[in-house]
Amino acid sequence: MANANYTVTNVDCFIITGFDHLPNQKLLGFLILLAYMLILLGNILNLYIILTARHLHKPMYILISNLAIVDMVYSSACSTTMISVLLAEIKTVSYYSCISRMFFYHLGDITECLALTLMALDRLIAITFPLRYHSIVTNSRIFLCILLTWLIGFVLIVVLVSIIDSLPYCQPVIRYVFCDFPSIIRAACVDPEPYFANSAILSLWVIFGQLPFIVCTYVVLAYSVAKLSNNSNKKQMINTCLSHLIVLFSYYGPKVVFGLLTRVGVVLNLTERNALTIVASLIPPLVNPTVYSMRTKEIRKRLADVFLHKKVLPINLKTALS
Repeated sequence: MANANYTVTNVDCFIITGFDHLPNQKLLGFLILLAYMLILLGNILNLYIILTARHLHKPMYILISNLAIVDMVYSSACSTTMISVLLAEIKTVSYYSCISRMFFYHLGDITECLALTLMALDRLIAITFPLRYHSIVTNSRIFLCILLTWLIGFVLIVVLVSIIDSLPYCQPVIRYVFCDFPSIIRAACVDPEPYFANSAILSLWVIFGQLPFIVCTYVVLAYSVAKLSNNSNKKQMINTCLSHLIVLFSYYGPKVVFGLLTRVGVVLNLTERNALTIVASLIPPLVNPTVYSMRTKEIRKRLADVFLHKKVLPINLKTALS
């Protein structure tokens, strides 16, 4: 049902009011700013390490680099708005700025899901076809797959943007903490429920389409690892897969919790919804670079070389000297 208390008006900006009822807004803003700075630092550092080390120009590290870029896009789209509202006390966001932030937020969300699917598929091929891995998974094919995921995300989110931009608006108020599809729809002079079906389809595809596929790949991986006779190879594979599982849980965990609570009839108030949204938006980009820098041997070694100011020799020269 349309918002009966408002008349249709031309909206040239939105006012973010999701934090208005919270105490200690400055503290929350500082924590979000700190998390955002750590996200940028961690992901930029991982990108620098991989880009500057030629021996890391391999499919798995290209996928990690892609995930780092996705994380920065995803977190920037929401964090900049929240930091502006909480610390700078600038609650007004122009209409097209809000639309563009919504675009990049959902683009990051979809491409993160697809990036995790690619990484699971990469590990599955590596363990299932170890002798053929390098002929099947090449850098050029990985780049093509990454480009395809971004293209899929772009097309899907353009559909959402076209829906948003075609609606009449009754109020310039967004009761949530940043610009995303559900929050903007609620400001329009329309019954929001039919429009939520569009975002619900994407959510169902992410949770009930991509997630089961990824889980199945890791079941196959676990079975393949269990059959390995070489303990050294088994330990390396377990370590790699564990890193992927931590990243997977940090992304899907909040989404599954939110979906399950909604399905069992738990009614969340505005504060609880906003809290879950913030956690789901900031935890994955914060966890991912930490996991890959700490649990990936090559990145960890390169990181130590950078911070200890060691002379890093080209890989072929190291071989010749040894």
